This record gives sequence, C-alpha cells and structure tokens, in this order.
Amino acid sequence: MRSERTVLVTGGAGFIGSNFVRFVLRERSEWSVVNYDALTYAGNLENLRDVENDPRYLFIHGDIRDRDAMIDALRGCDTVVHFAAESHVDRSITDSSPFISTNVTGTQVLLDACRAVGGIDRFVHIGTDEVYGELPLDDPSALFTEQTPLQPNSPYSVSKTASDMLVLAYHHTYDFPVVVTRCSNNFGPYQFPEKVIPLFVTNLIDGVKVPLYGDGQNVRDWLHVLDHCEAILTVLEGGKAGEVYNVGGNNERSNLELTHSILELLDCGHEMIQPVPDRLGHDRRYAIDASKIKRELGWQPTRSAWPGALQQTIEWYRANESWWRPLKEGQAVAAKAG
Repeated sequence: MRSERTVLVTGGAGFIGSNFVRFVLRERSEWSVVNYDALTYAGNLENLRDVENDPRYLFIHGDIRDRDAMIDALRGCDTVVHFAAESHVDRSITDSSPFISTNVTGTQVLLDACRAVGGIDRFVHIGTDEVYGELPLDDPSALFTEQTPLQPNSPYSVSKTASDMLVLAYHHTYDFPVVVTRCSNNFGPYQFPEKVIPLFVTNLIDGVKVPLYGDGQNVRDWLHVLDHCEAILTVLEGGKAGEVYNVGGNNERSNLELTHSILELLDCGHEMIQPVPDRLGHDRRYAIDASKIKRELGWQPTRSAWPGALQQTIEWYRANESWWRPLKEGQAVAAKAG
C-alpha cells in the first residue's frame, strides 16, 4: 500500500468517525482526510476543533443520499471509510424510516458515486455485531464469528445488515474493493450522551438516577473507540477485499455489572439505579470472536480493559462538561417539543 492517501470519511463528525479522523491524522503523517457529514443531531464539529486547521483535513457538509454532492466530494480521493449511519436502537424502534433511508439507500448512493468517480482502491464499511442477532446467556463459549448466520432483530440492525450485504454484493458483482468490519459496543470520548455509558456518567454527575433496562442481565462486549480505530486502520491497510472482520474488546459485561462499575467509580450508591421497562425485542447477549483479525492481520485490543479504560472515559466526561452539557440540554428541549 502506497504511503500517501486521501481518505474520505463519511460521518466523520460523529463519535467513532471523529475519533478515527483524529487517529489517522496522528498516525499517518502523509495521509489527508476529507470529512463528509450531514451534521444531524449526533454529528458535532466540536469533536474536531483540535484538527480543523490541519492542512491535511477538509470538512464538507453533505448528505450521503445526495449523489451529486457525494460525487463532488469523492473527486481526488482514493479511499473511503464509511461510518455514516443512524445508529441508536431505541430511535429505530420509534421510527425506522430514517434508518432505512440513511443506512440502506445512503450506502447504495455512496457505492454508486464511488463507481461513477472511479479511482477508489479501498472501501471500508463499518458494521456492527448486532447483525448476528443474539447469543444465549447460559453458554459463555458461544461467540459471533464471521460465519455466524445474520439474524438481525431490530430495525436498526436490519438496516445495517442490508448495508453490509449491499457492500459485499458490489464486490461480488463489480469487483469493487470493499472490506467490512463488524464491531462490538464502543465507548470512549465524544460519544453522544444518549448512549448508555455517557448517559449514566453525565446523569450521575448531575445527581440524576440512571435508567436500567429490565433485569440488567443483557450482556455486551465493550470496545474502546481507539482500539476500534486502530483495527479499522489495520483492515484498511492489510485486509483482503471482499472479507468481513469482526472487531471486539474481549470485555463482556452485563448491563448491571456496567452500571455497578460506573456507580463505584463515581462514588455513588445503588439507590441511584432507576429500573425501567425493558427495550422492545432487547437482545440478551452479544460477544465477538475476533480471532480472524488477530490471526490474519495481527490486531488485538490493548486499550479496552476495565477498570482502567472505563475510569479514563469517566474522567474525560468529568473534564469536558462544556462539550456534553449543551447536547443533553438540546435533547431535553427536543423531547419537550416532541
């Protein structure tokens, strides 16, 4: 792979995308990054104030469903990393239409724009472990592999499954140079405060109880966002076209364990837990087998282990109240208006 690249990152103002933009600019001094983002509620240019004046960085405000704008943005780029997606399961249960429009149609428009422009020699599609469905709680040895049948259970995960299949179909049909990653739950700085870790942390900072779904026994594998960024870069540079790579943190926790850990690290008691009715169709367990990416590309997580990584994340939100408070206040205003 050549030393110089111009990477178009869709959704680069979001949580994982903005961390990836910063990671690439730091780790690859000869690369340039074009950040293409529609700046919906979860896209925030404040995430990237520290790099906005870097001559290797360019922001373009645009929607991946806008073919002409997408084609213009792609000119001069040779690499695409596709994060842009509606991603919050609860929102997809309330209204699935934005998820189908952005995640499925948007991906199709982006793929066709890439083919129309030409010159793209690597397209990394960022997926999710939720496409595999759920695993049993009573069998800790059961893990999602890249060969696990796809059985999505929420409108969100269905839309991501469809986008995965579209991307892989373009490889099979057109020999388009795609790779797909499927990650477990991410955590770390700049995560929008509707997600569980920043929601619980910022609630407790404000002395507000944390809403715990159901019995709290749902299990997720937690992956630090910088581990994820490193894995994406590894797949971009070394992954085989047409392949899928699972990316996990080797860090399974039940939601109740997660909640207790956050309470302990913030010196709060269990009385700060507010049980709430379970999410509709709530998958019980996700767990990633990431042995393929380790075996073939030499990557494994180094930043995700608890309690250290969780403590660092909590400290980031404590130190960056000016970042998250306007977002939470905006959520409250939107909820009242709705």
